[in-house]
Amino acid sequence: QVKLVESGGGLVQAGGSLRLSCAASGRTFSTMGWFRQAPGKEREFVAAFSWSGYSTYYADSVKGRFTISRDNAKNTVYLQMNSLKPEDTAIYYCAAAGKIAPDLLRGRPHLVDVWGQGTQVTVSS
Repeated sequence: QVKLVESGGGLVQAGGSLRLSCAASGRTFSTMGWFRQAPGKEREFVAAFSWSGYSTYYADSVKGRFTISRDNAKNTVYLQMNSLKPEDTAIYYCAAAGKIAPDLLRGRPHLVDVWGQGTQVTVSS
């Protein structure tokens, strides 16, 4: 059984940075990524990659500001968030999906097999 544990959320001023971590244990899924959900909104894709490849995929709203990365030895996924904006405020969820190309996760949270518990990110203006 896969377990995903996020950390690193918090309160930051607009323009600031945060780094989220997602430690995975148990079975390995081919695709890892991040989603977020703001109050009253649907859960949306943020970024993803495949363990077997080197390509990364981002939502247009975060491209150029967020970077997804990994530490294979630690089975940990990171999301570096720079130039944060108030509209980035949301609960951020780590996600694992099997046999799904990472770019196909866009707009398809139902394809995620395992979710983390979520970590709150609040950006003040």
